[in-house]
Amino acid sequence: MEPFSEHLGDPWAASSAAPAPSPKPRPVSVAKAAVVDDVHRHGDTVDLVTGRCMCCDRELQYPETAARFRCPVCETVNDLKPSLDRLQPCAPLSLRKLKAIVNECKRQDAMLLSPSDKDAVYEPMATLIEAAFSNWRCLNTSFANGKDTTLDDSGIAMDDVRKMYRILLHSPINVIRAMMKATETLLKRPNVPLRRLSDIRFLLIILENPLLAQHNFPAETKYHNNLLQHVYGLISCLNNECHHALVNWFARYPADCFVKQVELLHKFLSYRIRRALNSRRDMPAVYGSDWKVISAARCMALLFAANQHTQSAPLSIFYNTMVDYIDLMADYEAWQLRTRHNFTFCQYPFVISMGAKMKILETDAKQQMDVKRREAFYNMLFHRQEASPYVHLLIRRPYLIEDSLRQLMQHKFDLKKPIRIQFEDEEGVDAGGLRKEWFLLLVRSLFDPQYGMFKYDDDSHLCWFNASSFENDDQFYLVGLVLGLAIYNTTILDIPLPLVCYKKLLDHPVEWTDLHALQPQLAHGLQQLLDYDGDDVEATFCRTFAIDINCFDDTQTVLLIPDGDNVPVTNANRREFVDLYVDYLLNKSVRTQFNAFKRGFYQMCGGNALSLFRPEEIELLVRGSIEPLDLSLLQTQTQYHGFEPTDDTITYFWNVFECMNNDMQRKLLMFVTGSDRIPATGSGQLEWNITCGGDDLGRYPSAHTCFNQLILYRYTTRTRLKTMLERAILESQGFYVR
Repeated sequence: MEPFSEHLGDPWAASSAAPAPSPKPRPVSVAKAAVVDDVHRHGDTVDLVTGRCMCCDRELQYPETAARFRCPVCETVNDLKPSLDRLQPCAPLSLRKLKAIVNECKRQDAMLLSPSDKDAVYEPMATLIEAAFSNWRCLNTSFANGKDTTLDDSGIAMDDVRKMYRILLHSPINVIRAMMKATETLLKRPNVPLRRLSDIRFLLIILENPLLAQHNFPAETKYHNNLLQHVYGLISCLNNECHHALVNWFARYPADCFVKQVELLHKFLSYRIRRALNSRRDMPAVYGSDWKVISAARCMALLFAANQHTQSAPLSIFYNTMVDYIDLMADYEAWQLRTRHNFTFCQYPFVISMGAKMKILETDAKQQMDVKRREAFYNMLFHRQEASPYVHLLIRRPYLIEDSLRQLMQHKFDLKKPIRIQFEDEEGVDAGGLRKEWFLLLVRSLFDPQYGMFKYDDDSHLCWFNASSFENDDQFYLVGLVLGLAIYNTTILDIPLPLVCYKKLLDHPVEWTDLHALQPQLAHGLQQLLDYDGDDVEATFCRTFAIDINCFDDTQTVLLIPDGDNVPVTNANRREFVDLYVDYLLNKSVRTQFNAFKRGFYQMCGGNALSLFRPEEIELLVRGSIEPLDLSLLQTQTQYHGFEPTDDTITYFWNVFECMNNDMQRKLLMFVTGSDRIPATGSGQLEWNITCGGDDLGRYPSAHTCFNQLILYRYTTRTRLKTMLERAILESQGFYVR
């Protein structure tokens, strides 16, 4: 399990990209708690001690001998030791017990002559529910599954809890009102300090209440969110052991129930953010001091950590759309200051959408580019040094890799300036399109199997570093540099590297399951070794701790441990064998090549903005999305110059585009934009321009990829347009027809 501070938004653990400056100490405001008992009346003088509220985490002062105190911020009564006078013995609630009393109430209800007496008939049920939900000891021991509460099992029969709520939702209003009122009472004073795993079961039971997700009118919204703020506050202030247990317990939830908990948290968080936005106070200060927002973010971190174990929900389910509406650059800048006492959403980047993170990354890159431009200008103005605000690369197509490597190394410290590409003996002013083409051609060359830098797997269609490559480190450095440049210049490249590559770039641990995506056949064979249920692994598989590695036309034997060729793989050590095998393939064998690649990547992407992304998001950022084109959405994003949307030529074009197969649609996308993938955030981010080139005089359609501009002529028939367009797509390269 990962260190939990990472999931709870520890600003010191949030990024290793840059060292955190030491925070300046600032005075801590300590509020005075209200003493609930009557021990310290009559002007007694007592010593005050400092502690924290169990719900809002506010630092408070209270008398040293106090047994309990009320927090003036969240109004929670904190019992410093169990309040035995309020924890009267109460029989735990069970589904069987509830059904029995429901059936009795229904029997009485069937004999009623007047509907007005219905509440009285169900009063025993309301009394039972109120007694259970208002008593911590009773609710905390209800719906037991017969197991002890451990780090792996909550001890709660969650299916019974969900069935209980379904029964209660079909009960008379007085029963529901009794349950909600009792829940409120318990949350405002749990009566015990929540320190043990067995103390917090009641919180899971309360969170399953489907009424908490209902927001039919403002008063209901406010009431339900007031209950949730206490639940999330109590959970967020639990100790590390309880947090680890909650992660494991949430990980055992069925996918649909897990998603409901995420959605419930999103509704609460969105409600708090809307209130912050409506307050018109300065951001991020307004939410940075809101304990309710902080508690919700910490609880979302628990759910996110649980999902990392199971992968039962996509990353996108944790994005909160309301977060996109705050000033995220101000939030990002506050986060970079690394002040220990300030909350920022960048501490919890999983709630920030992919599009918002990309805006942060782009803005951060533009700011760095502007700095380099100003430096160049000042050097020319004051120091009379020749300097350009751009990096100009003159590339000869036959020597693409050599020219690129040489000139990139020459401009090694200026690469955060905007890049301008010129192909030798070719016309064209680079407004972005030539740069796109250079990226594309360079990546194709570097990843060409004949070049020998990468090995391809025919099953996964992915590549990995070639440990036996004859190329020096500079070439792998160039690959990393190009990858970083593409991100820095917001250019999509179809680089067939597996997810494990991006995990390694972000220093995430490599797992044996990462091999499944890269080499599925080998992973399947290793899985068979692990799953074999016989006791004769050594005789059946005949393996030792030595593996054979293909090196071009030769085979080399690698020992995974000293004298490994004499150590057989047995039932007892097969897990160790698989782990060592995977570690060799993904780490040890390619350490030199990958370190050079990583050095080149961080030459460009060493800023803190990149640490906001998960490996899956970095992959999407680099390669773009392979999801199908949404042509209807693309049409709404297209601007016409010299055409009207209703012109015959435009109608023919969209009809031909729609009838193309997926492969041909991707080629058209490449023809117009320079990439066959759509942006990570979807087709809605594609902006096309279709320009009229004049009447049909036998000319083919053309494109300016720097402007995503397609030039069409007034073709008179659909067939004519289809023929000319397909010929242009299939026969073009760069600024010319092949």
